Amino acid sequence: MQVNTPIFNLNTSAKIPGIGFGTWQSTDQEAYDAVISAIKAGYRHIDTAHVYGNESIIGKAIKDSGIPRNELFVTTKLWATDCLNPKEALKGSLERLGLDYVDLYLMHWPVAMNPNGNNKMFPTKDDGSRDIIDRTYIDTYKDMEKLLNTNMTKAIGISNFTINKLQNLLNEITNIPAVLQIELHPYLPQQELVDFCSSKGIIVEGYSPLGSTGAPILKEQILVKLADKYNVSPANICISWAIWRKTIPLPKSTNPSRIASNLKYINLSDEDGKSISELYKTTGIHRYVSPQWGVQIFD
Repeated sequence: MQVNTPIFNLNTSAKIPGIGFGTWQSTDQEAYDAVISAIKAGYRHIDTAHVYGNESIIGKAIKDSGIPRNELFVTTKLWATDCLNPKEALKGSLERLGLDYVDLYLMHWPVAMNPNGNNKMFPTKDDGSRDIIDRTYIDTYKDMEKLLNTNMTKAIGISNFTINKLQNLLNEITNIPAVLQIELHPYLPQQELVDFCSSKGIIVEGYSPLGSTGAPILKEQILVKLADKYNVSPANICISWAIWRKTIPLPKSTNPSRIASNLKYINLSDEDGKSISELYKTTGIHRYVSPQWGVQIFD
C-alpha cells in the first residue's frame, strides 16, 4: 500500500496531487479539525467551495498547519448566485480563505441564480422553485477566463457538466478547463465522460468517491473480496480504483484515523479495475447528488 500521493499534470503544466481532501458538509470546528488532521496525515490538496460555508475556517486550518502555501493545492468554487461577477466572487473567497490565490477555481454548477433574490445562496420564486436567471454557463465561463489574467487563480475549471454541456462549452471558449469535478464512484463510473475529458486533456476529479452517506457501496462483495485480496479496506479499493482510472478522488471524513487511511492506495491490476468498473451493470446506476434546479442538469 502506498501513501505517497500520485501527481497528475494539468493542461496548464501545473501539478495536482492525485488524492484530494473533500470538505463538503463540514463546517466550523469539525472542518478545522478535519483539515488539520488531513494535512498532518499528508494531504496537500484541499477542496472547498463558497456554498459550503467553511472557507474561513479552512483558511485558518491551512494557516495553522504550518505547511508553506506553495506546497498546498487549494480549490474553491463559484456559486450559482455569483455567476454574474466571478471576479468579485473569487475576491470574496480569497478574503475568507486568507489566501492570495487559489490553485483552481471551478464553476460549481452549470446554472445561474438571481443574486438579488430572497436568499443569498438559494433564492426561490413565489412558487418555491429555484430563482434561475437567463445566464448561460458559457457566458459565466468566459468571465472566468478573464481571471487567468489576474494573480487570483492558477487555473479554472467546471463541475457537474455532462458531455453535451462540455462539448457546447468547448465550441465557444479559448481556455480548455483544467479540471471537471463530478460525482464518481463504482455505482456511477461515468466512463464515457471520463474518456471524453481525457481526449481533451481535462483532468477529472470525483466527489463522493465512496458513494452516499454511510457508504453502502463498501459492502459490495466485489469490493470486499478485493479488499481481502490486497489486505486493505473496501474504501482503499474505491480510492485505488479512482487512481487506476487516472481520476482524482476527493474523500471526505471527520475521523482522523479514517482521514489518514483514505490517503492510502494500492496498484490495482487491470483485471480488478475493470471488474469494479462493471459493478453498475448488476447494481444499476445510482446518482446521489442531483439537486432540483428546475432546469435539466444531467442528461
